[in-house]
Amino acid sequence: MKSLAKLLTSTAFRLAVMFTFVFALSAALVIGYIYWNTSLLLNRQVEESVRSEAENLSRQYETGGIVRLINVIEQRSAAPGNTIYLLLDHADRPLAGNLYNVPAALDGPPRWIEFKYDRYDGGERSESLARARLFILPGDYTLLVGRAISELRRFEKVITSALFWSLGLILVIGLLAGILVSRRMLVRIDRMAASSRQIMAGDLSERIHETGSGDELDRLAQSLNAMLERIENLLQGMREVSDNIAHDLKTPLTRLQNRVEAVLRAKPSIKNYRGALEKTIEESDFLIRTFNALLAIARVGAGAGETEFVEIETAALLGDIAELYEPTADDINANIVVVPGGPTRFWGDRELISQAIANLIDNALKYGRAKDAVNSKTEIKLQAETDGKKVRISVTDSGSGIPIAEQVRVLDRFVRLQTDHSEPGSGLGLSLVAAVTRYHGGSVEFTDPDASAEKAGGGEGFSVTMVIANKRNRLAG
Repeated sequence: MKSLAKLLTSTAFRLAVMFTFVFALSAALVIGYIYWNTSLLLNRQVEESVRSEAENLSRQYETGGIVRLINVIEQRSAAPGNTIYLLLDHADRPLAGNLYNVPAALDGPPRWIEFKYDRYDGGERSESLARARLFILPGDYTLLVGRAISELRRFEKVITSALFWSLGLILVIGLLAGILVSRRMLVRIDRMAASSRQIMAGDLSERIHETGSGDELDRLAQSLNAMLERIENLLQGMREVSDNIAHDLKTPLTRLQNRVEAVLRAKPSIKNYRGALEKTIEESDFLIRTFNALLAIARVGAGAGETEFVEIETAALLGDIAELYEPTADDINANIVVVPGGPTRFWGDRELISQAIANLIDNALKYGRAKDAVNSKTEIKLQAETDGKKVRISVTDSGSGIPIAEQVRVLDRFVRLQTDHSEPGSGLGLSLVAAVTRYHGGSVEFTDPDASAEKAGGGEGFSVTMVIANKRNRLAG
């Protein structure tokens, strides 16, 4: 009983009932219009035939008088057909015709009348219905000419019966179809609700069931599943970030604590205190840079405030960044070259793009030196090109690059491929680059132009490319 009430109160059932009544009303209007026009046409045909017959008899009376009129009526009354004749004198006595009982409606002025009469076919008597017209002839004679309309009325009854039966069938079939459709919809919605409850209980791996029909519920399920996938990935990322923070920041904090404790246990000395404070500041700077990088990644991932983009000229941007890193490059025997190209302009967040390119240059300076960099100068190339829709900004170094198997993982937070951690860093540089390119509707690509396919990421010369969608506003398109 509860499931039936749930079914009858469902939106699908109410919609089915509404459409059923609308369709039934439309069918009733169409059938009613057909019935009205058909009945009107048949009645007009009856009246026209009666008028024509009466005019003919009137001419017979004018030509040959009452005797000729009586003879004509008698001849026509004897012929089989549905026409009714009756001629009365001034005393309402029948003179001719095939109507055996005088209708009571004959009294009064000329008009259309309907009446029942006895009809004899083959000696059998039957009651029939007629529609007739009264005419008053000169000499105070009354002429009644009519047609039997029992067949017409039976036809009208058939149409009326068909109307009611069709409406009844439409309502019954519509309600049954509404119940079936509602039941099917409720089954799918109940399954979606059950999945939702399971997800709310904490099982983020659960997904909304899809039937593969491609209907609106399937499209809704696809959107919800995509949203759940995104939420699950974000939560997984949060857990990984929390674990990575706990793991990667624990070591410098422990070193900081041990250093301070060691100095406190040692013999008081200004030199020891100063050295400990310098190391403490160095460790603190590293922690601050790590937290700033995490905050930047989080800010970009959350939309960076949905800032309005500005037009950026890449040649000027790359030149400014190269000039900024030139002293650092000279210290390690490296050279930063901006490869000239055509005019390249795009819309983006200048601060974020600059920070991402700086991170790529910083990685190239740390890890992109050639094997014989002691005897030769390392060259780092900056290049930008566009096809109108996308802008590609590449940073190419002389190092051995990143193995193909690690190129996806290296974009995650706190991932460092150097197991000995000889170079300082937190493993957040490429993560920020990936977040910035995603914010600009693009992606990060790795290319190894000097390596063959068999080297799988080895070789001399490696490029990291930021592919950026050229949109005036991040929310556009």
